Amino acid sequence: MDLALLRTFVTVHRAGSFTRAAALLGLSQPAVTSQIRTLERQLGRPLFLRQARGVTPTTIGDELAHKAAPHLDALVEITETRLDDESAVRTLHLAGPPEFTAERALPALTELAGDDGQALSLRASFGTAEEVLEGLAAGHHDLAISTARPRGALLTATPLCDEEHVLIAAPGRAEPISAQKQRREGAEALENLPVVEVHESLPFVSRYWASVFDSRPAASGTVIVPDLRAVLACAIAGAGLAVLPRYLCAAALDRGDVVELHKPTVPPLRTYLLVVRTGTLAMPHIARAHEWLLRTAFTWC
Repeated sequence: MDLALLRTFVTVHRAGSFTRAAALLGLSQPAVTSQIRTLERQLGRPLFLRQARGVTPTTIGDELAHKAAPHLDALVEITETRLDDESAVRTLHLAGPPEFTAERALPALTELAGDDGQALSLRASFGTAEEVLEGLAAGHHDLAISTARPRGALLTATPLCDEEHVLIAAPGRAEPISAQKQRREGAEALENLPVVEVHESLPFVSRYWASVFDSRPAASGTVIVPDLRAVLACAIAGAGLAVLPRYLCAAALDRGDVVELHKPTVPPLRTYLLVVRTGTLAMPHIARAHEWLLRTAFTWC
């Protein structure tokens, strides 16, 4: 079987589209279509179901991708590695949510850059869980950090760490809720306060309210900014209450810039996952970064 046909097949499978696969491979769409048809004729089975938007793999297509993709990735690793230069710098392409990746993952991985003769070069991309998983599947990234568990067998996820969420506000903006008051009034003491969030749907505040107060927030967003670090800055400035990861606001809490409004017995948690394409942990630079992040994450909890 022609390895070029398999490479095109795996790229289409990951991209979910002949058009996107053609762009990734530097080929025309008709060339990609022709190669897939040739492979389907050789196998005597259809590999994809054509749809209005992209393609969906058949059962045979999924099985072939699961078996072939790890080996093709390993071959690419061999061909791209300078075998006569053990000190060659390898590039790791990492993707994840902007705040967690910037504050946690990147500082940890920079410790691998240039140490013990096995230098690692880093390239980082930020995005939503859906975006980073889609990019990983398409081959744009080597390693992804996500709060969503991937479906199918092409991606493998490992729990990385749990993130505790904290309800905060600037001192004087609201009084911390006592245990007695919380039992009696629940979230009513906070319902008239303005809210700082990352989206109009109030994803962090809504999740906190559902977990801690078993209700939905009555307030609407007063300040909406697309970055949790900006949420913290606005909360410090007195714009309103916010729900943030503890690691992101711990220093502000220690300084007294913000106060924790409530301390539930069981705080809301969100789990981060470390995701790779199945089989790519055979590549030393990906395996090394994967292992390092898992080991370092123990110090984050």
